[in-house]
Amino acid sequence: MQGKELQVAKKRKTRVGRYPKEFRRMAVERLKSCDNIVALSRELGVHRRLLYKWRDQLDLAEIAEESPPQNSGESTLRKEVNQLKRLLAEKTVEVDFFKGALQKIEARRQRRGSSGETASTTRSEKSWQCKAA
Repeated sequence: MQGKELQVAKKRKTRVGRYPKEFRRMAVERLKSCDNIVALSRELGVHRRLLYKWRDQLDLAEIAEESPPQNSGESTLRKEVNQLKRLLAEKTVEVDFFKGALQKIEARRQRRGSSGETASTTRSEKSWQCKAA
């Protein structure tokens, strides 16, 4: 029984990294310029999802190679800058919302002002005034 378990474990180990890096790079280069990915995956004998996985892994590896290693101070400052940019974007959206709301309120007041109504009178006050008269 132990012999079979060892064989299964050995098969799993050989399966990891089954395709050489050069083959994966070649497949990804062909994937980038290919119109029919299903046909390419059949031709190479590789599942389509695996081609996409290799592409994503190689893209991440290239990005990591291009960007130089950063010290912790620079990394902290970059994070803070990104956080401040997000906060600024949120505040800009809020300001735009309130500007639009203010414009709508002013437009209503102008319409009411041209009809002769008092703009600051609310409906509940109007109904109370009618009942009292």
